[in-house]
Amino acid sequence: MEIKVSQENLPLFMALASETRIRMIEMLGKESLNIKEMAQKLNLSSAIVTKHVQQLEEAGILRTEITAGKRGMQKQCSLRLEQASLVFKTDEDRPSESQQDGYDVDIPVGQYADWQVKPTCGLASEAKLIGMRDDPRYFAEPEHVKAQHIWFASGYVEYRIPNYVSGKNHISSLRISLEIGSEAPGYAEDWPSDITFLLNDVLVCVWTSPGDFGSVRGKLTPSWWEIGSTQHGLLKTLLVTSSGTYMDGMRMSDVTMKDIPILPREEIRFRILSPEDARHAGGVSLFGKHFGNYEQNIQVRINY
Repeated sequence: MEIKVSQENLPLFMALASETRIRMIEMLGKESLNIKEMAQKLNLSSAIVTKHVQQLEEAGILRTEITAGKRGMQKQCSLRLEQASLVFKTDEDRPSESQQDGYDVDIPVGQYADWQVKPTCGLASEAKLIGMRDDPRYFAEPEHVKAQHIWFASGYVEYRIPNYVSGKNHISSLRISLEIGSEAPGYAEDWPSDITFLLNDVLVCVWTSPGDFGSVRGKLTPSWWEIGSTQHGLLKTLLVTSSGTYMDGMRMSDVTMKDIPILPREEIRFRILSPEDARHAGGVSLFGKHFGNYEQNIQVRINY
């Protein structure tokens, strides 16, 4: 979500101008909590926390709902706004993405073309496990194309992005949106992982996932999937342009489209890598449109 720096968005900026509210956002980024639970973690009264919650709710940052608890009804809080990019300057003459020449590609997470993984690892479709857990051989199982959830402690999976750009045209930007997180045995909300993204073997950026999320069932995670395992990831958007590489609007590297060798009519290889020697070697979890929190596969937009 892009947020323009303007008077109309002042409530949001005011809501963020508090160390306590920032701590609350950090906590809710890991799990949903009720007022009493947050008050205990912050060592504050429930009345004070309620006021902070009201301000965050008015700013559109979190949502609340009344649920039944052990001692009556309680107000449960969760994040409504999971990511945002600030826009300080707009270019009215710049055409929108939909107005530019380009095309979209939807890639199921199970349709990788190459892989090399180490346990813990596995695959699951919408209906069942594919093969056995922690056995990399099942990544070659033909049913892997049906996978809606993939996980591995180290290694990579690689996808093929079709290149329909022809003639004298050149790709000006490439955007990839996907639900992704770390991979810990079972799950661990605090489990950082340095995940590397490559295009045609060019390292475009390294993003550190904060954790492997399993305390709250994913909105789309099938009912047969056991509690105590990874449930969902974070929705991240990788963008490579003529000026650099960005993750959710934040500049990650100076790599541009010109730095990526792309031959006419040849596919683009997109690799998601978790190196064993990374500072935070925390693995990768990927989610498709029928697993996790977001009803989408790996979505690619190419402009030229």
